[in-house]
Amino acid sequence: MKLISCEKLEKSMVELQFSIDAETFKSAVNTAFKREGKKYAIPGFRKGKAPKAMIEKMYGKDLFQYDAINDLFPENYEAAVKEAGIEVVGRPEPEVVSMSEDEGATLKVKVAVKPEVELGEYTGLTVNKDVKTVDEADVDAEIKRMQDRNGRLLTREGEAQNGDTVDIDFEGFVDGVAFEGGKAEHYSLVLGSGYFIPGFEEQVAGAAVGEERDVKVTFPTEYVPELAGKDATFKIKLHEVKYKELPELDDDFAKDVSEYDTLEELKDSIRKGIQTNHEKQAEQSVENDLIDQVVNGMKADIPDAMIESRIEELVQDFQYRISQQGLKLEQYLQYMGMTMDQFKEQFREQADKQVKMRLAMEAIVAKESIEATEEEFEAEIKRIADAYQMEADKVKSLVDAAAVKKDLAVNKAIDFVKSKANIVAGAAEEKKPAKKTTRKTTKKAAAKQDEEPKEEEKGE
Repeated sequence: MKLISCEKLEKSMVELQFSIDAETFKSAVNTAFKREGKKYAIPGFRKGKAPKAMIEKMYGKDLFQYDAINDLFPENYEAAVKEAGIEVVGRPEPEVVSMSEDEGATLKVKVAVKPEVELGEYTGLTVNKDVKTVDEADVDAEIKRMQDRNGRLLTREGEAQNGDTVDIDFEGFVDGVAFEGGKAEHYSLVLGSGYFIPGFEEQVAGAAVGEERDVKVTFPTEYVPELAGKDATFKIKLHEVKYKELPELDDDFAKDVSEYDTLEELKDSIRKGIQTNHEKQAEQSVENDLIDQVVNGMKADIPDAMIESRIEELVQDFQYRISQQGLKLEQYLQYMGMTMDQFKEQFREQADKQVKMRLAMEAIVAKESIEATEEEFEAEIKRIADAYQMEADKVKSLVDAAAVKKDLAVNKAIDFVKSKANIVAGAAEEKKPAKKTTRKTTKKAAAKQDEEPKEEEKGE
């Protein structure tokens, strides 16, 4: 491979031109002929026995040359990128300039590259930090949730009421025809939960055990296309009704559900937990604000390929998460009444922000010569190993060490910006100083840590 030129284009695109010598190209053409030639039938020759010249005469002289280009492109393109010293962030768009077995081949490739970043101010930034005080209503709400979780289900005699758990059979019909997914037996439903179509649960309330009745509803307009906005009738049969008996909120309740001896001690623990969450949220808000300021002050001609690539990664992450619940992306899109393009578009703003965050922090890493230490790398490997219940050595064999260290350096860049910022505490925090917190989710979003050993995780 010989690199001929590397020309910068608009929007962080680059055009590479490189050549492949005649000997290498001719050898690749002959290899392609040996592999592909047997597919072609030529009159007067047994299939697979026709000479190369006869096949080219009938199907075109460049037939095996294009096969040779496809074979040679990956390795030679990679060599051209390396020699040009560019960091590619998109898929290449190749074009054959010329090719012949006597003179070799010349190719032209357009590809998106990582943009140059011009940083604005990233030290001495000012940001407000406001820590919310604990609302007693939130404490009471958590106590109520604990009370509900520890309630006992008892059989109700008589009619089902709002809040009861019912065991029902149902089958749905539209225009007298049963529809797919509209039937279930012994389905457990909490009346008033709002889990079913509007109007369904209200009409089940009042039914007695053994009773059969018709429930008439209208599907929401944002439902799956086949049912959206249509009237339906569900035939139901009620098998069982249970109601929840809640425990008394007293000291005995606190002892039963926690390590505390009194209800007041339990409430105090909940207050502290809520306060800690408020402090973490305030820290996260500070971090987000500082990153936004850095991003807004930088200049970079970001290629569309970087945004599209991040969107694809976010879609894949979402697809993997719902697959753990037994749901395919195609089913989800059908349920939501969305096309794939509409679904992807939902991630555009998030992808755009994450790409800019990453570029800004990487620029700070380079400018401030920030690096992850070996101790920090080992600690990160241990964290991943603990999270996935794996051996540290196994994690090391699956992850890209350089990429992990790069992500850690990006996190340290965020810490660097915070350490140089003027953080103004709000009135709420002045009443109760915030505790020092650990790494936040935002950093991982900014760093886009691809930490998980996916082969292990997905069982591949």
